[in-house]
Amino acid sequence: MRAKAAWKEGALLATRSAADKVDAALLGTPPLTAGEGGSSNGGMDTPAASIDPDEVARFAAWAAEWWDPKGKLAPLHQLNPVRLGFIRDQALARFRRDGKARRPFEGLTLLDIGCGGGLVSEPMARLGFAVTGVDPGQDNVAAARAHAQAAGLAIDYRCASVESLLAERAAAFDVVLNLEVIEHVADPAGYLRDTARLIAPGGVMIVATLNRTAASLALGKVAAEYVLRWAPPGTHDWRRFLRPDEIRGFLAGEPYDLAGPFGVSFDPLGGRWRRSADTSVNYMMVVTPREPRTPRP
Repeated sequence: MRAKAAWKEGALLATRSAADKVDAALLGTPPLTAGEGGSSNGGMDTPAASIDPDEVARFAAWAAEWWDPKGKLAPLHQLNPVRLGFIRDQALARFRRDGKARRPFEGLTLLDIGCGGGLVSEPMARLGFAVTGVDPGQDNVAAARAHAQAAGLAIDYRCASVESLLAERAAAFDVVLNLEVIEHVADPAGYLRDTARLIAPGGVMIVATLNRTAASLALGKVAAEYVLRWAPPGTHDWRRFLRPDEIRGFLAGEPYDLAGPFGVSFDPLGGRWRRSADTSVNYMMVVTPREPRTPRP
């Protein structure tokens, strides 16, 4: 515990020397509202109001590095085990599947939004899900398709947005994965409501994002990007981080139940990410459609 506290304190202190590299107005600036991030169709035929073209371009520039565990996207590789374990446990409980089975989710469908190069899509396909991965970046989709083909995995990758899926009247999915995407979109409230509409009855959506706190500014933004170099500078805009109560507020009045937040934190002693009670930086939430009430006779 002392080592962990010392590590966090050291990271917090280190951020002071790097603070001049970060927008000085961050702490005093409210979160971006819908429309401030711009909009674009990301090269797709159907307009997608949630997409921020700058964010799409940033991640598309890293398309060749998705599967390099030591490259610019190394943090995602390090974070993947804890995310995959959480998704698996939630799906096993929701669908009452046998965790000892080799492919416990056979017969279920899964949508991976903002799939990038397929770091989550591929493990989910190996667990038996029929996976659809969507991403607004054409280069990301191309990289994902090539890697899946080389691995012998049948994954339906599409250069598409949530809006385009809804416009197509696409079938709903048993599991919807919404991992580290909402903090990059132009209209997070509208985006979350749209993604929830893609959950099939009895299904579940996993939302993973970053909290907007002093700790997340220090650790999730400044330390991660400028001190520890876990992510390239400019990867995140702290103003777009979302508090759990904001996630709940986006779905207020909608027919969904939310559980969480469930924290994820880095263990400096073990050198890995783990589930945690600490939700001040990374956290996940679980969204499920509310079961319709049967009227009394």
